[in-house]
Amino acid sequence: MIEFKVDADSAGMRLDKFLRKKLERVPVSHLFKMIRTKRIRVNARRAYPDQALQAGDAIAVRGTEERLLAPAPSRNRSPVVDVSQLRVLLEDTWMMAIDKPSGLAVHPGSGISGATLVDQVRAYLGTYAVRNDFAASPAHRLDRDTSGVVLIAKRRPAMVRFTELFTRGQVKKHYLALVKGKMPRLRGIIDIALSEHQQTAASKAQHGVKMQEALTRYRVIGQTKEASLLECVIETGRTHQIRRHLSAVGHPIAGDRKYGDFSFNREASMATSPSTGRRRLDGGCGGCFYTHSKLNFHTRSMAARSRSRRSCRVSCRKR
Repeated sequence: MIEFKVDADSAGMRLDKFLRKKLERVPVSHLFKMIRTKRIRVNARRAYPDQALQAGDAIAVRGTEERLLAPAPSRNRSPVVDVSQLRVLLEDTWMMAIDKPSGLAVHPGSGISGATLVDQVRAYLGTYAVRNDFAASPAHRLDRDTSGVVLIAKRRPAMVRFTELFTRGQVKKHYLALVKGKMPRLRGIIDIALSEHQQTAASKAQHGVKMQEALTRYRVIGQTKEASLLECVIETGRTHQIRRHLSAVGHPIAGDRKYGDFSFNREASMATSPSTGRRRLDGGCGGCFYTHSKLNFHTRSMAARSRSRRSCRVSCRKR
């Protein structure tokens, strides 16, 4: 018999996720079977995979420690991490706000060999990167080529709170985007349904393309004949929503190799090359927003309201 005691940092966590962290070598399917056959109990009562744990809960697992608690195989991934590259905007006991540069992946994954933002954060925190089986982790997504604010939960209660805020739409994210051409209006709304990004080919063949409601608001900060600098806010959270929306209305983001305009990207890159001596492409705002082939898309700020009704805003300038 193995027993676990739920501490304050694990409060609010689902039972199945808690067990997957504690019993790394046990297949997920077997964990669910153990719960179903009552070999795992919480406070001496029947357990359910999705039940939320509370501080002080006692979890009993029937089985031998040698088999269930064997260490997980080591992962052969040890990238070189330069902590000096990490730009911390805000930090306290519970969370961090980081200014992520374009080109840096947030999480490790296929095709990513170098250090990621997660690697930098955990190297920066050192021995405090993991507390009560929770490793400091990003609370939301940000594409590799997008720069700007990323919120990091240093402890599990912070991650639970961030998840609540993002799920309820209580976090407002403001983005900067340098786009092709002059916008028809200084303020506008793009209300165009987008196809589900993760839909499989088999699903499309059987059910057709699944469309999802998507709405983006924009405000022109400055513009010339060639380009406009926009501040964008999304009302829905579709994959690559702003990039896809701006491309759909004929104003793709500079440097966007997936949804952008190839000739415009090439012209923009030349316009910012020191060797050409040409005028910089900046949307009429002064300073060069565009940097060679990088995607000119930046999370400018995030704002949320705490339980005590105090508002919090984190912002960073485009470098």
